[in-house]
Amino acid sequence: MTRVVVGGTFECLHKGHRALLKKAFELAGNGEVDIGLTSDEMANKRDRMVPDYSARRSRLLEYLGQIAGEDTDYNVIELNDPYGKTLDEDYDYIVVSPETYPVAIRINNIRKDKNMSSLAIVKVDFVMADDEKPISSTRVVRGEIDINGHLVH
Repeated sequence: MTRVVVGGTFECLHKGHRALLKKAFELAGNGEVDIGLTSDEMANKRDRMVPDYSARRSRLLEYLGQIAGEDTDYNVIELNDPYGKTLDEDYDYIVVSPETYPVAIRINNIRKDKNMSSLAIVKVDFVMADDEKPISSTRVVRGEIDINGHLVH
């Protein structure tokens, strides 16, 4: 059974987040996807307040219900550190954005030190907004773009 892990804050579940999640489910096929969702404590280390964990989890579960195949199991796991279960459990793939790619490298280095197999890292490129800049939660929250990357006028 193929096991895939992906993580994030998923603040506003924009088009870039949806691309990451779709790739994770595509790789898993009839396997399993673990989605790490950052805790409130981790999420609010930013320069702005992020919606609480339960609100982000509800939106995430609603979206996962739309994209998950009937034969794919998935779990949403609260992340209290950047690694989640990746240092203890075996996965085949870790799906990351260019922004989180260095974390995946660190995970594989720690796994190697623990004599664990490496995870195949699948990097999903940034999804660009209409202005050819990456879609990000920061830009959505600032009111520059909507969750689909369209400029807000």
